[in-house]
Amino acid sequence: MEILDIVDETGEPTGRTVERAEAHSSGALHRTSHVWVARRRAGRVELLLQLRSRAKESFPSCYDVSSAGHIPAGDGFVESALRELREELGIVAASEELVPCGLRRIRRRAVFAGVPFVDNQVSRIYLLWRDVDASAIRFQLSELDGVCWTDLAECRAMAACDVPSNCIDIEELDMLDAAIASTSE
Repeated sequence: MEILDIVDETGEPTGRTVERAEAHSSGALHRTSHVWVARRRAGRVELLLQLRSRAKESFPSCYDVSSAGHIPAGDGFVESALRELREELGIVAASEELVPCGLRRIRRRAVFAGVPFVDNQVSRIYLLWRDVDASAIRFQLSELDGVCWTDLAECRAMAACDVPSNCIDIEELDMLDAAIASTSE
């Protein structure tokens, strides 16, 4: 059972907790960390996308942010981001390598396998410059069915029309653009 902090609009814990399944059925506000792994190739920026496992309870078989995860009660944004990178992709990074892109408020409602799903999150977004061969990534089979590098412009087009199926948000790509413009690898 995964226990999450219930948080306020700024992502600060309120002192109350909730089980993850309950958070997604009741809509309790909780935290996540998102890390976008990026590289430069031929003068363009590419993003590492994960293909969510077809067995996932939410957004199965959808392309998504490189690494993302719920923040267990008592943990922080950065430690969770680094843990998810390690667990999902086998990428080990230091906190100073994460480029903060900002805080994002996520509100979504969906139905998966006939069950209502409420996504009510405060998410901190990070950029990590890391040029890794997608075929060398040891991804977590229970979480992902694969990974691939995608040009940032193509990623925007995917997000705009949901083809192929994805759960990528334009707002988050805008946040990445600003961070990319202000950093280098």
